[in-house]
Amino acid sequence: MTRVAVLGLGGMGAPMAANLVRAGLTTVVWNRHPEPARALGDRGAEIAADPAEAVRGADVAVTMVTDADAVRAIAVDQGMLAALPDGAVWAQMSTIGVTETARLAELVGAERPGVTLVDAPVAGSRGPAEQGRLVVLASGPEQVRDRVAPVFDAVGQRTVWVGPVGAGSRLKLVNNLLLAFVNEGLAAAVALGDALGLDRATVQGALRGSPLVSPWAAEKLDRIAGDDYTTQYSLALALKDVDLALREVPSGRFPAAEALAGEWRHAVEQGLGGDDLTVVTRALAR
Repeated sequence: MTRVAVLGLGGMGAPMAANLVRAGLTTVVWNRHPEPARALGDRGAEIAADPAEAVRGADVAVTMVTDADAVRAIAVDQGMLAALPDGAVWAQMSTIGVTETARLAELVGAERPGVTLVDAPVAGSRGPAEQGRLVVLASGPEQVRDRVAPVFDAVGQRTVWVGPVGAGSRLKLVNNLLLAFVNEGLAAAVALGDALGLDRATVQGALRGSPLVSPWAAEKLDRIAGDDYTTQYSLALALKDVDLALREVPSGRFPAAEALAGEWRHAVEQGLGGDDLTVVTRALAR
């Protein structure tokens, strides 16, 4: 029986942990704020007092937190990496970019060579996470794939293995940049409709079923039409991911992405960062 520790129970980590419990895997959880851990404890998860306690005896440790600083705080400052048993797999599923993933790989190689790092960010937001329909973009040694399969199968509809550690984070940046432009296209189209005096329901009805509108975009279009910007994937996090992509390439290489990041940064500064990324529509409508 695979024993899994999940560290980080935010909008993605909590539903992923719930799906692990539902799949019958022994699941230990930890979160900086205890309320999400208590809720999962009521559903059958074990609750750990700190990251080091969470991973003792774990076969697989999953980190799913906001950024690289949070990952390092858990792994180093709070003792997770040191406490992992020899032979354990660390599935780092947070989106932290290429450079920081490489630094983690160096850290594990230098300090815990008996632990295997798997770089496995996910494609999908809170809704797919709750439904167990994420896509896991996994990269790491082939010999541990069978060991992490029960974990990835529980949280995702499919796992795409893309090469050595770091390839998963590269593909995640590609995925999220495409997502950013799709979102920007929807927001700009609806805001243009507003500027031209069209009713949003009219725009929504005309675009529904269009070959230009994917299922993801259709769901976002419905939310925009209803002026519903409750958070599934916050604008601040989406901007962080665009910035991570831009850091890996020379300045000026992707001017449209740089312009998008500038526009989104202004919206975050206006106080919209905690809303869903579709709230860009509201910023453009202003």
